[in-house]
Amino acid sequence: MIQDYTAYWSKMTVFNATATRKQYWTAYIVNALVIWLYAALTHQTQYLVNGHYEIAGHLNSAIFGLILVLVWLANFTIRARRLHDSNHSNWWLLISMIPIIGTVWLFILLLIPTVVNQRWPLNQSQVQ
Repeated sequence: MIQDYTAYWSKMTVFNATATRKQYWTAYIVNALVIWLYAALTHQTQYLVNGHYEIAGHLNSAIFGLILVLVWLANFTIRARRLHDSNHSNWWLLISMIPIIGTVWLFILLLIPTVVNQRWPLNQSQVQ
């Protein structure tokens, strides 16, 4: 589990590999817990309004904003690798732009099991 999470951060710019369901969901759950914990401990939840983060002018807000940007980038690339693992192109990420149906469809694509013979033979842990 720790190896999956460290691979998530060390491979945050890798698009040409795959990520198993375990690798994807481990990172997703750990990030959700870390972000929630940091937001609760630093009282950043008071700036969350209607799902949008309002930046306040202090150090905790800047750090929280930086964390959110880094997690967004790492999540974007691991979603692409997860789609590669089920033999889908990372262009399928754009389906989430369709309200509700697109998000549900992408969620289903992220749940699909690994395809053995795929276009991307290397797992993220094998990429140097």
